[in-house]
Amino acid sequence: MRQYSADLTPPWKKPKPVPEVAAEPGLVVEEPGTGFCGAVIRCEAGTVTLEDRFGKHRVFPMEPRGFLLEGRVVTLVRPAPGGPARPARTASGSVAVPGARARVARAGRIYVEGRHDAELVEKVWGDDLRIEGVVVEYLEGVDDLPSIVSEFAPGPDARLGVLVDHLVPGSKEWRIAQSVTSEHALVVGHPYIDIWEAVKPSSLGIESWPRIPRGQDWKTGVCRTLCWPENTGAAWQRILSAVHSYKDLEPELLGRVEELIDFVTA
Repeated sequence: MRQYSADLTPPWKKPKPVPEVAAEPGLVVEEPGTGFCGAVIRCEAGTVTLEDRFGKHRVFPMEPRGFLLEGRVVTLVRPAPGGPARPARTASGSVAVPGARARVARAGRIYVEGRHDAELVEKVWGDDLRIEGVVVEYLEGVDDLPSIVSEFAPGPDARLGVLVDHLVPGSKEWRIAQSVTSEHALVVGHPYIDIWEAVKPSSLGIESWPRIPRGQDWKTGVCRTLCWPENTGAAWQRILSAVHSYKDLEPELLGRVEELIDFVTA
């Protein structure tokens, strides 16, 4: 007699096998039921804890076919003993994603005032920006900001974020920022005269940033007061080399950059 399997489910109705992936710390997956996307923090008792880029934690059961990895359905399994205990962090404090490819650039952009601003943002947030597909460009000043925003024509799928130096009530920068009214453009800023001041003095081994009298070139005055060579390019490289992570920057800058990234990627 011919033997028949007890499973009479037609082959085309059987679920296809999916790969099993070790839930190593730092692996970024998505839980499709909630849409929560984050990096693995730990596995315990049949569950996995994920942390998203805002630092929020969620715990999910490690069920078969329970997650998406780069858009593909996978089953998470506990990693073999002896793996890394904690995920690595980027310079901005986010969970590092080893081997992650840069995302195709979004239509949205973040504009900063100058080259030094762009270099500092790249050094601390570069990994995050590449994963999110956000390009940073610089303006060389904010005097023409309204026309630049108008030419960019921000919209729901192409948001524009702008970081401005010395954005305090009553300043020239503040008045210019107030003239940008598009709901798809966000202008924020820090209170410092120049991005140099956003670096903590302790990271440079100085007590504080010097106060430079009005009418003097601020950067040149800083170099003179600190007895640095009067070469602002060399001075900036000295400052930038002292920045290793977000811990070397003032909170007033950290919050504003994070706000812009959130706005552009929303």
